[in-house]
Amino acid sequence: MADLGNLATWADSAPRLIAVAAGREAADCVIRGGRVVNVHSREVLEGWQVAIAAGRFAYVGPDASHCVGADTRIIEADGRYLIPGLCDGHMHIESGMLTPAEFARAVIPHGTTTMFTDPHEIANVLGLRGVRLMHDEALLQPINIYTQMPSCAPSAPGLETTGFEVTPDDVAEAMTWPGIIGLGEMMNFPGVIHGDAKMLAEIAATQNAGKTVGGHYASPDRGPDFHAYVAGGPADDHEGTAEADNIARVRQGMRSMLRLGSAWYDVESQITAITRKGLDSRNMILCTDDCHSGTLVNDGHMNRVVRHAIDCGCDPLIALQMATVNTATHFGLERELGSIAPGRRADVILTSDLRSLPIEHVVARGATVAVNGEVMVDCPHLDWPADARATVHLGKTLTADDFIVSAPEGANRVKARVIGVVENQAPTKALTADLDVADGKVQGDPTNDVCQIALVERHRGTGKVTNGFVSGFGYTGRMAMASTVAHDSHHMIVVGTSREDMALAANRLGEIGGGVTVWRDGKELALVELPIAGLMSDDHAPTVAAKAQGMVEAMQACGCGLNNAYMQHSLLALVVIPELRISDLGLVDVTKFEITDLFEAAT
Repeated sequence: MADLGNLATWADSAPRLIAVAAGREAADCVIRGGRVVNVHSREVLEGWQVAIAAGRFAYVGPDASHCVGADTRIIEADGRYLIPGLCDGHMHIESGMLTPAEFARAVIPHGTTTMFTDPHEIANVLGLRGVRLMHDEALLQPINIYTQMPSCAPSAPGLETTGFEVTPDDVAEAMTWPGIIGLGEMMNFPGVIHGDAKMLAEIAATQNAGKTVGGHYASPDRGPDFHAYVAGGPADDHEGTAEADNIARVRQGMRSMLRLGSAWYDVESQITAITRKGLDSRNMILCTDDCHSGTLVNDGHMNRVVRHAIDCGCDPLIALQMATVNTATHFGLERELGSIAPGRRADVILTSDLRSLPIEHVVARGATVAVNGEVMVDCPHLDWPADARATVHLGKTLTADDFIVSAPEGANRVKARVIGVVENQAPTKALTADLDVADGKVQGDPTNDVCQIALVERHRGTGKVTNGFVSGFGYTGRMAMASTVAHDSHHMIVVGTSREDMALAANRLGEIGGGVTVWRDGKELALVELPIAGLMSDDHAPTVAAKAQGMVEAMQACGCGLNNAYMQHSLLALVVIPELRISDLGLVDVTKFEITDLFEAAT
């Protein structure tokens, strides 16, 4: 069982919970006058009342008057629904550009009271030390933040170079930490399929500790390779994009995680397994995977996902199960959280409507943490060390020449492989484009939406730049965008139409220690500083969100019309999701898991 922070265990609390339920002692708090949503029986219980003691539910029933004493705090529900606090079954805090404390502060008003987080972003930059920092700050928070030990750094050995590598010994050590709930997503699915000893050792260390192995099967192939992957031990998967993916995972005994993040819209295409096929939803879970700060501040978190599932035709009570008890059960925590029932942590939301789901009052561990969007509690910070704030090492000042794509000798024109961005989805397309050559340099073709992409090594200061081409952003004019958020190796991704601006953008991030910047015609249009590991800011979410909105507006000013294009930008180096990606080692064909040539032909 993971550490409970300042909350006593059930064993320590049981005498008091029993005494309160029996009426021998007074509750700390009673919520009355509402309608309890029971996610175990999938029903709404009119007029039921809830008594809370020691941060846990003591009594849930038709009349809690026997639990009320002189000092009992009363919350009048006024006819509102009581629903369990929402759980995010799979997500990355770093994608919010925020530390765990600031992420918690951002999601508490939206009713998220439990998160299962995989900090593999910081693992690629700072290794096990970075994971421990995330874990330790998570345990300080007034809500439940469980940490999964990252499994794959690098995500695809031999195809990228990370700042640090995760080993089976690292995994075994992490399994002894109080807040570790399992192993993070096993992205190296080819390794599992082929019985890679390192991957299997990490899975074994997790299962030997009695904890959950996270999955990541980013392939449309549902044949023998898929079955081999499931046999390897991953217990869930969030990479499905179609109804058949959802069904295939559930049929194999996996938990199918349906995600709605800032840029991933995979709920609507998969939830039809419930709404049309009528399949049992108990092994289906809602999650976000990646949400940036702008989404959190302006649109919501798990409440947004539940609303979306309902809008897609899902019964509200089923959608709530998929964001509460299903998630808790998957991680072996059904007796600890995920429902309004005796003994569980007193995480509860008051809402006046089950479809639009306004989050009006949030209680976590028995304490009011938010009312009508206002956070009522402190979210403590770690003192992040200096070495976590100095992680961008370019090795030299970059110039426009570093971003030249040299043509094969004597070529006047080339057929180049091009990474094709797919709006609102993680996969890319492997495209080709016929490009002109001038003075031995291959030219981009912004008129036909082909611009340059570069991967700048930033962990060891080698000065290496890998160049290629990308399509789908719609950029025009002379511009560049650079980011030290570059899943999952987190080097620096630079995309642009101007080599001069690409150099300016890259050097700017080297100067400030990481972040995101957009340039046009030699001038900076927007900057989001991310000084912690080049991934996160410890500033408040609204401040970061405002800067992120400035980044979005700057991208739009440069011609980009994609929804949440920043997320697409940051995933261009994710060498475990098909079809074509870029790494510090070259262009990666993810359908074959091998480095491929930039050019198909030259004339």
